[in-house]
Order: sequence, then structure tokens, then C-alpha cells
Amino acid sequence: MLPFARGSMRSFQSPAARLRLPNPPRVPSAPRSTRSITTPTGPSNGGAEPFDPPPIPKRHPIRQFCFRWFGIPIIVAGIGTAAFFAYDAYTYDHATDNSVSVSSLALSPRLGGPKNLPIAEFLVDDGDSPEVKRSSTKPRLVVLGTGWASIALLKNLDPDEYHVTVISPSNYFLFTPLLPSAAVGTVEPRSLVESIRRIIAPIRGHFLEAKAERIEFSDKMVEVSETNPKTGEVRSFYVPYDKLVVSVGAISNTHGVNGLEHCHFLKTIDDGRKVRRTIMDNFERSVLPTTSEEERKRLLSFIICGGGPTGIEFAAELCDMLKEDMVKYFPKILRKHVSIHVVQSRDHILNTYDESISTFAEAKFDKDEIKLHLNARVKEVKEDAVVFTQKGKDGVVESVVPFGLCLWSTGVGLAPITERICETLKDAQKNKHAIETDSHLRVLGAPMGDVYAIGDCATVQNNISEYIVDIIRSAHETTGLTGDIKNIRLSYGEWIRAAKKVRRRFPQAIPYLRKLDKLFNEFDKDHSGSLSYDEMCDLLHDIDRRLTSLPATAQRANQQGMYLAKKFNALARARESLVRNEIFDGDIDDAVYDPFEYKYLGSLAYLGNAAVFDFGDARSWKGNLLAMYLWRSVYWSEQVSFRNRVQLSYDYFKRTIWGRDISRF
Repeated sequence: MLPFARGSMRSFQSPAARLRLPNPPRVPSAPRSTRSITTPTGPSNGGAEPFDPPPIPKRHPIRQFCFRWFGIPIIVAGIGTAAFFAYDAYTYDHATDNSVSVSSLALSPRLGGPKNLPIAEFLVDDGDSPEVKRSSTKPRLVVLGTGWASIALLKNLDPDEYHVTVISPSNYFLFTPLLPSAAVGTVEPRSLVESIRRIIAPIRGHFLEAKAERIEFSDKMVEVSETNPKTGEVRSFYVPYDKLVVSVGAISNTHGVNGLEHCHFLKTIDDGRKVRRTIMDNFERSVLPTTSEEERKRLLSFIICGGGPTGIEFAAELCDMLKEDMVKYFPKILRKHVSIHVVQSRDHILNTYDESISTFAEAKFDKDEIKLHLNARVKEVKEDAVVFTQKGKDGVVESVVPFGLCLWSTGVGLAPITERICETLKDAQKNKHAIETDSHLRVLGAPMGDVYAIGDCATVQNNISEYIVDIIRSAHETTGLTGDIKNIRLSYGEWIRAAKKVRRRFPQAIPYLRKLDKLFNEFDKDHSGSLSYDEMCDLLHDIDRRLTSLPATAQRANQQGMYLAKKFNALARARESLVRNEIFDGDIDDAVYDPFEYKYLGSLAYLGNAAVFDFGDARSWKGNLLAMYLWRSVYWSEQVSFRNRVQLSYDYFKRTIWGRDISRF
């Protein structure tokens, strides 16, 4: 009988036999290494003789290590590569449906408006999809510009509530804080831009690459022009709107200085390319045998006019480029001729930062041999030299410094469209440097709720004292206001109500209205226990003097864009109830949403393998490499797309491994 296992043998016995057969005693099993296996040796007696099995071969430890640490990654990489090429093959040659209905008014717009120009009531892509078709019946939101404020607005807007049209001469968004890095090759310009069409695709927006010329407020239309690149012919048309957002940015402030045509700027991607090309040109020309020593010194002299963040970061990036890359590949004689100058009108660079940061930056630049000319004002820029006056111990001294490259970075000025808006609304626009808005970011003088302005082209009004009558009236809401307002006195309770009104209408005044009892006692000069009209005027004028304009920074523009998007979404949600209740006039913005309140989140600046952080309230942090990596991380996280983050990471990797690209093209 073949030796079946015990459990298998039972299955062939009858139930009675199983009851009569006792279980054999259990024999302890031998260890695995000494256990033997029996095999049958004959058909009759079932005898068996034990034998040991062959040992299981062990994997070689080195081979096992290599498979674990190299084999598995190679397999994963192979699978990933195959998946990439499979996806890449999928992206080619997609069949598309070319059938689309286009309105005849989109192809041949009707004429109208003050200048009898074509009116773009319908756009050629209004019928590209059912979703886009539905949005064409929504309120028209027109956005001028593709800067920080516009992008923040577009990325946070509800896609189902507005028919969005963006108008700008540039069809991309530029990450301006890293433009100094792109100007010297630390990062590539392409890594800092993102197509505006990619950004507005989720909200089914439309884009027109054109230039806004003026706004017809009464007709609710924007005059737009485009120039034929071949013939130079300028053609204009109108774009109608229900809501208009002006976010055209600003241009460089000239301060009335002559000769700025000889300077470079750092506002656009083309500016960065021109600066990079000029730097390489100057170095290549300086090594030619026909270049004199005096000419060599001039070519390798770099002057930055302006000690703000942009100018300082460019000086630091340029110094890094010279020390880390140029000295490796250019003749050593050039080292003694290279010079970097910073001309600053104040007594410190980075004067808007904490004083300790300015001191740290000046010490860092002194160590890097960057020459600082403080308390200096540029008088004139010649073709090859900068003329400036500088206050010193011996009075005002005039200096002339030759240059091979001069960068002008001294603040911002009004763009042409901004000037025209201010001129059209000159009765309400008192600010000479930007479009003035109320705390809801509505343009003063324009029809309420129609036109908004955000970003560098705008500023929020801070003349609280001009609204003293409204403030006093709000304080007497319960008792009523009778008689001459100049004879009215405010009790402490009425002052509390007035302060609440000021806080809501002017959020930027909140830091100065924290200790209301102290303010009340300070301006109650006659100790009567109440504030007279004149005392109230003095109090509000004091707050006005302490208020400052919001900084022209990407941080402020981004917050304004996000605020406006959230408010537009809230207005859209409330639209149906407003129509049902026949509410078409009045301060609808204030009824639906709170005013804009700017929150300072800190400032940072790069100083050449070092960085500084200003958190406000005299809190700051300064450091070298660790701070530099944190500075990079902050800007990396602020990129508008994952594609930009990948490209930026690769740029930093390239700089670390191979250095900056010093070729000229």
C-alpha cells in the first residue's frame, strides 16, 4: 500500500474501523536541518530508507544587495519610461471636431460708440463649446492687464458666473520677483512665464492681445487698439463691459532725469534678455586686443540707480555671476577692472525694510566690494556715464562714473492708460501717482460698482477727514442729527459708534483706532467729556497723517486680486435676490461684502548667497545659505503652475552642476 498521509488514509476506512483504530503516538519532529524523508523501496513490504534532501542554495549577498538597491529602481524606471512614451504617443495626432458656429456679429461687428468703431459684442470663440456658449449670456467682466493682481483675480473667480475677457499686449504672466535672476542666467526666462490662455482656460475666459487706450464710462466700453506688425497700421475697436477691472501695472518712474534712453530697465522679460545680452557683450569686447584699458574699465563698470529690492537683488545676482562663473572662463586681468555701483537717494539701501536689515545688507555689499553711493541723486545719464550729486561732510559733491551698463530701478510711474483715466475723472482723482479707489477698490468718479482698479496702477484713498460729516451722522443714527453740524458734540458712546464706522469704511485705519478711550481723552482738549467738530477734525487729520499708501508690491496686488474675485463671486450669488427685491442702486458692494483690508505678510530680499526677511513690528531674520534656500523655497511655492515649479527646479539644478550659461544669443 502506498504511504498516504494519515489524514488521507482515514478517508478510505469505514466509520467502524476508524472507531477501533487508536491514533498512533505523536513523535516529535526533528529539526529542519536533520529531518529525513522516506521513500518506498519495494512494492510488497513498504520498507523505506531515510536520506537527506539537497541543501537550498543561498543567494549571494552582493547579488542580493545589488538587486535590492539597483535592480528594483531600474525596473521602476523602465516601467516609468515605458509609461511616459505611451503617454507621449497618446498626445500626438488627436482628431478634433472643426465644426463650430460663429456669430456673424463676431466676424463683422456693428459700428458704434463715440468714434463709430467696431464693437466686439460677440467674440469668435463664444461658440466653441456648450459651456462657453452659456457663459456668453452672463455679465461681461473685462480685465485689463496680465500682472499679479489680474492673475489672482482670474484664478479665484467662479467659472459659471461671468463672461470673462482679458485684454493685454502680453499673452503671458511674468513672475517679476525672479527677473533679476533671469537677467544673469541663474534661471531661464521661460521658467518665469505662464501662458495667460492656460490660466483662463478653467474659467472659460477669452483673451485679446491688444492695448487698452481709453475708457468710455458713460457707454461702458473700452477703446482697444492693435498694431499690424508688418504694415504698422493701427486698428481700434470697442469692448463692452458690465464690470471693468483696471490692472495695467506701472512703468518706471523717470523723476524728470534726462538721458534715460541710455539705461536698461527690469520690468519685462525683454528687459531681462537685453540686460543679459549687454553683460555678455561687454565681457567679450573687453578681451579684444583693440580695447584700451580705459575702455575696458568702462565696459566692466555696472551702475544700478535705485536701492530698492529690485536694484539690490540685481546687484547681488550680478556679483554672484562675476565671482562664480565669469572668472572661470575669462582672462584674470578682467577681475581688477570689474566694478559694481549702487546709487541710492536715501541714507540706507532697502530703506523700507527694518533698519537692522539695511545695516546687514550694507555690510554684505561692502564685503563683496559693491560700492554704495548713499544720499546721492542722479542729475543726468549720458551715453557712457552717470552724473550724480552726493551729500557729504564737505557739502554736495558732483561725481561722474562711466558705465558699460546702467540699470534704472527707482520706483513706479503712471502708465499711459492710467494717466488718461485720471484726466477723464480729474474732479474725483486727486492722487498724482495712481488711480485712487475707495476701500472697495472702486474707482473714484466712475459709476459706482462698474469700474475697479487694483495692483500697482491704483491706491486706496486715506483722506478720512473729508468724510467727517458722514462719520458724525453715523454716530447720531439713534438720536438723529439736528441743527448746524459744526455745533454738534460727540459723547464717548457716540465716538465709539463713529469709530466703528471709520473702521469698516477705512480698514487701513484700524491700527490707529485700537485705544479709543486714549484717543478720546487726547483730543478732548477742553476736558468737556465730549468731542467738538473741530476736535473731531483734528483727530481724523492726525490719523490721515499717519496713514501711508499701500506698497506697490506683488504681495499687495495678489491680495487685492483675491479679494475682488471673492467679492465678485458673492455679488453673483446675491444677484438673483437683488433682482427679486428690485435693488439696483445704492452701495451694493458694501451690503454684500466687507471692504478690502491689506495684511502685511513680510518682505524678503536676496543679497548674494544670503537673504533677509522682514516680518514687520521690528521682527526680522538674516542669514547666509540657509536663508538663501528659504528665499528660493518661498518663490518656488508662489509659482502659478506646476510646470513653472519643475522648470525652476531644473534651472537651479543646472546652475549647481554646470554653472550659469554664459553664451550670448
